[in-house]
Amino acid sequence: MFVPHPDAWEADMLGNALVTTMLPVIDLERARRFYEGGLGLSPLGQSPDGKFRYRCGGATLALFPKPEGTRAEHTAVSFEVKDIAAEIAELQARGVVFEDYDLPGLKTVDHVCVLGAEKAAWFKDTEGNFLCIHENLA
Repeated sequence: MFVPHPDAWEADMLGNALVTTMLPVIDLERARRFYEGGLGLSPLGQSPDGKFRYRCGGATLALFPKPEGTRAEHTAVSFEVKDIAAEIAELQARGVVFEDYDLPGLKTVDHVCVLGAEKAAWFKDTEGNFLCIHENLA
């Protein structure tokens, strides 16, 4: 168990920090077309180190070129939405293809799986990263 030294940091130092999610991409231009055209994200622009950034709520999503790529076998990013069915319809109209599952403990109906206190639906970006939209249930 990690126990911070009392003089190390203020208790909420990272709790108030802005968060950037880093996603490796093999083809930055292809990925940008997906994130801007498919997902409708507004670009912040390219940083001097080659990352391309987007503002997502109070966080930043950064795509960084990595020729050999690396893709996670788990959800890399999940976007919270108010109406998952409406969001699925809009994303499909933009060409996003949703994953469907029929596994023990994970079954989708109309691309949606109910997981405890939320509904979730998954899709892949152009680089094979698993992305998710989720709606919290009341």
